Amino acid sequence: MSQDVLVTGACGYIGSALLPRLRDDDRVDRVVVLDSLDSGSPRALLGTLGDALEFRNGDVREYGDVESAARDVDAVIHLAAITGAASTHDRREETFAVNLDGTENVLKAAGKFDVDDVVLASSCNVYGRATSRDIDETVEPDPINPYAETKLQAESLLEEYCEAHDMRGTALRMSTNYGFSPGVRFNLVVNYFVFRALTGRALTVYGDGSNWRPFVHVEDAARAYQEAALAPEDWPQLVYNVGSNDANYRIEEIANVVREEVGPVDITYLEDEHPGPSYHVNFDRLDETGFEPEWTLEEGVRDLAEQFTDPQRHRRQEEIHQ
Repeated sequence: MSQDVLVTGACGYIGSALLPRLRDDDRVDRVVVLDSLDSGSPRALLGTLGDALEFRNGDVREYGDVESAARDVDAVIHLAAITGAASTHDRREETFAVNLDGTENVLKAAGKFDVDDVVLASSCNVYGRATSRDIDETVEPDPINPYAETKLQAESLLEEYCEAHDMRGTALRMSTNYGFSPGVRFNLVVNYFVFRALTGRALTVYGDGSNWRPFVHVEDAARAYQEAALAPEDWPQLVYNVGSNDANYRIEEIANVVREEVGPVDITYLEDEHPGPSYHVNFDRLDETGFEPEWTLEEGVRDLAEQFTDPQRHRRQEEIHQ
């Protein structure tokens, strides 16, 4: 049976990779997009607009906007959020309003309209600087920025509303994204390093580069949201780390991969700068769903570099999604 799916924040980085997938999925009849366009762009909608996709310009902080968009949908993929974890220290109030109050509005509307499934965008950032070397979903999170705090509290709200309204809920604790999508972001370490390397600038590593981070390509991230929403029976747990065990990297390793794949570039270590969170994550629970990331870091780095340097490749990518 085909489903109607609401995607909040769909004009952002992951959303721009997700929408073409939903449009082409036989399990989907209609996609409703709710986006304020404050940080996303209509570019994400290129090649997707039509009878099967309905765009609504609205803000998750406004319950009326959410309620209107959620009417008559079967599933919700809630991506809308203030991102850029480090920047949220200076945007604490706004971060809580969007990431937490906005999530409650989405869940309230989903409960009112008896939505079957809600998939929440969470983050491995919730683990902070957890001391465990192999962090699975049972490890106690240690959020160290407002972004992570709101994501963790949003997970609790999801559990609460699912129990109260007999909904199925899934929170995907996403690894750090990288790679090309129409809404590609460059405040993420891999993408930023690729751009710096292409423009002949040194790769700046905060601290000694020994802090760990798991990574996942944006296309794999989009596919995880797609499958969690459309095949929820395969995702019975409330929380999943999304990534792969062999894609945990030290930041210094990321810099070396970019240098090898993109070209000669200096690497500068800013020893006095705070390196940010460090977490080495386990993805065994994800394996139980049958989901497996397809992209390697090296492939993603090469592909992103080619998007800058080969205009024909960019054109071919757009043709694929039309």
